[in-house]
Amino acid sequence: MAVWDDLVGQQPVVEELSAAATSAAAVVAGSADASAASRMTHAWLVTGPPGAGRSTAARAFSAALQCTSPDVAMGAAPGCGFCDGCHTTLVGTHADVEVVRAELLTIGVKDTRELVRRANLAPAGGRWQVILLEDADRLTEGAANVLLKAVEEPAPRTVWLLCAPSQEDVLPTIRSRCRQLRLRTPSDGAVADMLMRRDGIDPEMARYAAQAARGHLGLARRLATDESARARRAEVLRVPLSVGDIGGCLRSAQLLVEAATEDAKQLAEETDAKEQEEMRAALGAAAGAGGRLPRGTAGIMKDLQDRQKRRATRTQRDTLDRALGDIAGFYRDVLAVQLGAPVPATSDDGLREAVASAAGAGAPEATLRRIEAVLACRTALERNVAPLLAVEAMALALWKG
Repeated sequence: MAVWDDLVGQQPVVEELSAAATSAAAVVAGSADASAASRMTHAWLVTGPPGAGRSTAARAFSAALQCTSPDVAMGAAPGCGFCDGCHTTLVGTHADVEVVRAELLTIGVKDTRELVRRANLAPAGGRWQVILLEDADRLTEGAANVLLKAVEEPAPRTVWLLCAPSQEDVLPTIRSRCRQLRLRTPSDGAVADMLMRRDGIDPEMARYAAQAARGHLGLARRLATDESARARRAEVLRVPLSVGDIGGCLRSAQLLVEAATEDAKQLAEETDAKEQEEMRAALGAAAGAGGRLPRGTAGIMKDLQDRQKRRATRTQRDTLDRALGDIAGFYRDVLAVQLGAPVPATSDDGLREAVASAAGAGAPEATLRRIEAVLACRTALERNVAPLLAVEAMALALWKG
């Protein structure tokens, strides 16, 4: 299985990255071909809608850059997926590949300076030092300025891979120094095929999850494999049907925030306990979950727990943002019916009657105002407005139309 196989519906991007990885292999081999060197660059900006596979593309490219397959010397394209370089990169243990995820709301100056220091090191394996920043849009202004210097004057054999939703989410001075790749939203058919092929999902469930996720690969996989995730989404999609009075608005807002909190809690439980246990083992704690920590290390464990709490806050907001996207999708379908637009619906089959009813009960102008209320709620959450207050204001706006 090649490293590119998990990129769904992104063939032009695969072709460009594969060509660059081939050129990079020629550079490592000491090729004097100037055209080979020109096809490889030290900084890349990968953009695209949420869930389209930005980090997947960047990881695949990282693996191809580190590919050590003997077939590459015989002219094969790098990225076999089986050699030590590919395998360790994909599982996250390669010494020359640093993957940075923004687990908190922002990436600060201190963390960025550490990345720049890492980028100046020579690759231990003799190929490329790769810094993959999955959420470049979360850099603070100060952190972005620190990164700019490193991108302007890169160390030899260092590659920066920056991922962001759009070009506008990155400083113009940074994006002007990067080669830009734009991922597109995968089609429902491509997502469903991936779920059936890779995860063994039955066709009917795969089609449902692909349609519900609207091109978000991670969400599609979760909806296809997690019944509780499907149940919470069903609750979210009932919100537009429950805002018939003030009481209904307030109850719907509370339900929406609680669903996001529960989703974030479930995600946290999958990672927090494992992280804490690994940290305890690294610190030399006594055996057992309640084993005593060595003297002077309790602060390290507390720092980890504080980071996990901040990550949970971000996860809750990300989950709530996806829920708002589902509500906006409902009203988008309502608007399409009102205008007679020949576009496929994004809502589930079970909501077609509700969409038709809402379309007949109002005018397109009111539907547009409701969509704007959802977008205003998303903006308020980005500005750190208390989630319940923001969602209550949105629910009241949906009621008033």
